[in-house]
Amino acid sequence: MLASLSHRLLLVSAVSHSHFHTMTTPRDVQEFLNGYPRARDDSKLLANHKFYSNQLRCQPSDLLIEEIHDQWMGDYDELEYNHGFIQWLFPIQEGGMNYEAQVLQPHEIAKMKADPVILGRILSSYKLMLDFYGMRLVSPETGLLGRSIPPRNYAPRYKNLIRSSHNNLRITRILKCLSEFGFEYLNAGFLLHVLNEQSENDQLNSPRIRDSMDRWWANCIRNHREREWIGKVISDARQEHVFTREMYESALERRRQTRSLAE
Repeated sequence: MLASLSHRLLLVSAVSHSHFHTMTTPRDVQEFLNGYPRARDDSKLLANHKFYSNQLRCQPSDLLIEEIHDQWMGDYDELEYNHGFIQWLFPIQEGGMNYEAQVLQPHEIAKMKADPVILGRILSSYKLMLDFYGMRLVSPETGLLGRSIPPRNYAPRYKNLIRSSHNNLRITRILKCLSEFGFEYLNAGFLLHVLNEQSENDQLNSPRIRDSMDRWWANCIRNHREREWIGKVISDARQEHVFTREMYESALERRRQTRSLAE
């Protein structure tokens, strides 16, 4: 009888452990992973390139990218309740709710990736949103994140992220955008920071955030090996294995040295 019970427990554990990998990948994420095979490239559409070149004002806010970075850092009400800027700050090859924003074109990606100033502005946009979420970029080289530090206060920002679920959709867009512009390595830094907060500190641990993370965010990585490794680490943590800060920092440092998160 004990052997039978032990066998059943092992089966339950195996099924639960594989849960992360058997969940259906959302259609939008699969399109992203496939590189948007049905996307068309219209050479006449240049709005995203012009906006990030600081030559075009986003609509409806009517601001240049540099003005947003200067004026909105720490303006949490603006960042929370303005629903028209995220498509401009983080353009992807998908439509959004702001019909005054343009879908990112493949030719724009090539031009923007070739411009160091534009890439610096994309990184500044990421930092802007991290601050809004109660986080900070500790290492631009590895993607390591930490909590916001004084005079900022991470706690109310974490509470807002739990409460305002529309930010889950924003984060999916942010991660896809970072991948498009050569910043995909930052995605692991974000995901593993959130996982550490959930696992070791019981922060950002709401069912909605976990669902968005497991189904959407963790799949917004085109590097198959990295996506698989992160998926396994998340799955282990969901089974009560503690993913510590030390493990988080070690994984990113290991990747810096060996180009792989895996040990």
